[in-house]
Amino acid sequence: MKIIMLGAPGAGKGTQAKMIASKYTIPHISTGDIFRANIKNGTELGKKAKTYMDQGLLVPDELVVDLIMDRFKEADCANGYVLDGFPRTIPQAEALDKALAEAGTKVDVAINVEVPDENIVNRMGGRRACVGCGATYHIVYNPTKVDGVCDTCGKELILRDDDKPETVQKRLNVYHEQTEPLIKYYTNKGILKEVDGTVDMNDVFAAIVNILGE
Repeated sequence: MKIIMLGAPGAGKGTQAKMIASKYTIPHISTGDIFRANIKNGTELGKKAKTYMDQGLLVPDELVVDLIMDRFKEADCANGYVLDGFPRTIPQAEALDKALAEAGTKVDVAINVEVPDENIVNRMGGRRACVGCGATYHIVYNPTKVDGVCDTCGKELILRDDDKPETVQKRLNVYHEQTEPLIKYYTNKGILKEVDGTVDMNDVFAAIVNILGE
């Protein structure tokens, strides 16, 4: 079962990807994790990626696809995988499809976690992070026992710059421009499935299981 997760930043696709990975015993693969592992292990691909990252440049699509295809060769991917955070653009999707086809395989399903912008801005605007231990909370969904104080270490909680409404809206604008077209791309391939991401995360997961099967 080879799955791609789609959805706007803050839609909860990473959480769902982890739950899918756990239920179906397949790895949850994020490009960030792949980069870190290859750089840490000093692989050839990792060294190449690091030269771009050190200059503050984006790693070229071809290199990212090479890193991902290399990851797919590992034993834990024998029964499939959940790919989270890639592809982000149509050219990346095309490059991935080409590499998969050359390897005699393909993506089985692309799951889009659908959440309106307004919900995401409110959801992320309610996040709070501890300045001490880095624990994260939400003023509505996961509040602390004492307002503004971390349950774990007692330090102050802050609204991170990343979660401020203006920053979230900028990220959403980039998503709509670059990543949202993937919904049509995978629809045209006949593999897109959508779930309502505004409901409780367990209900979102139940809808995904309904799509993938027990």
